[in-house]
Amino acid sequence: DDYDTPDGTNVRDYVHVGDIAAAHVAAAQRLASGAPIEPAYNLGSGDGLSVKQIMDAVARVTGIDFTPEVGPRRPGDPDRIVATGELAARDLDWTMRYTVDEMVRTGWEARRAAG
Repeated sequence: DDYDTPDGTNVRDYVHVGDIAAAHVAAAQRLASGAPIEPAYNLGSGDGLSVKQIMDAVARVTGIDFTPEVGPRRPGDPDRIVATGELAARDLDWTMRYTVDEMVRTGWEARRAAG
């Protein structure tokens, strides 16, 4: 919890697997149509979420009150890593469609269904 971020936890871009799948489908369709396509696309919000924000969403969505265990910072771990989806938005009409709560909810539902 000693990262140079507003709440002290590192910030990452979390993208729902459904949004990643949608980007792959759009890229495949563009490729099949013969339209120009970039060799790679970053997918992300450009803003990211902190680990604390993710943990808050997990507690909120699952209804389970918990206190996360905070460990030491990993050597070389940057404060913030995010991606912009600008090229994917331009070429693939891609945008993140899932909120953090929806990401947690669908993951929680899948976990509960698996037993």
